[in-house]
Amino acid sequence: MLKIWGRNDGSNVVKVMWCVGELGIPFERIDWGGPFGGNDEPEYRRKNPNGRLPTLEEDDGFTLWESGAVIRYLCAKHSLGNFYPEDLADRAAADKWMDWSSLNFASFNAVYLDQYFRLAEADRSAAAMEAGVKGALPWLDILDSHLADNDYLGGDRLTMADFPAGSLLHRWMHWTPNLPSHPNVAAYYNRIATRPAYQEHVVAPNAPRTQQIKEAGN
Repeated sequence: MLKIWGRNDGSNVVKVMWCVGELGIPFERIDWGGPFGGNDEPEYRRKNPNGRLPTLEEDDGFTLWESGAVIRYLCAKHSLGNFYPEDLADRAAADKWMDWSSLNFASFNAVYLDQYFRLAEADRSAAAMEAGVKGALPWLDILDSHLADNDYLGGDRLTMADFPAGSLLHRWMHWTPNLPSHPNVAAYYNRIATRPAYQEHVVAPNAPRTQQIKEAGN
C-alpha cells in the first residue's frame, strides 16, 4: 500500500493528500514531523535526505520527495490523460501553474505559518500580516484574471495544476484579515471546496487552526 510520511496539516502534505484522495487509491499516511518528530531519524533520512515532508514510499521500496514531484508521479501513474494531461502543451501549462503556485503564490503561507503556528497570539504582528497580504495581492490578481476564463487552473476540469494552489487557497480565504475581493478566485474556491477529497484532506486538517483564528478575530 502507498505510504505518505507527513502530518496531516503540513502545507506540502495537504496538497499531496488532496491529490491522493482525488485519485481514490489506497494509502497509509504516517504522522511525521512537527509535534511527531522523526525528521532527523537515520531511517527517515535514507528515504528523504532533506528530512522534510512529505515522502512517498511504494511497496517495492521506491521513495520520492518534493511535493510537486510526488503529485506529478501519482497523476502520471494513476490518472494519465486526466489529472496528468497527455497533450504536451496542456501538460506544460499544468506544470507552469504548479511551479507558479510553489514559487510565487505560496509566499503568503510562510508569513501565515509564522504568525498563526509558530507564535503565541500575544506575539503576533499585525504589520507582518499586512505585509504578507500586500505581497500576495499581485499573485491573487494574476490568479483572478486567469480564472475569469477558466473554471480550473488547467482549463475546464481539475488537473494536477490545481493541487498546489487550491490547497493553499483554503488558508488564504479563511485566514486572511480583511480578505480582499477576488470574485473569480472566490468562485473557484467554492467549486473545489465542494469536492469530498478537498473537505477531507484540506479543510478538515486546517479546521482547528481556522477555528482559533476565527475566535481570535471576534
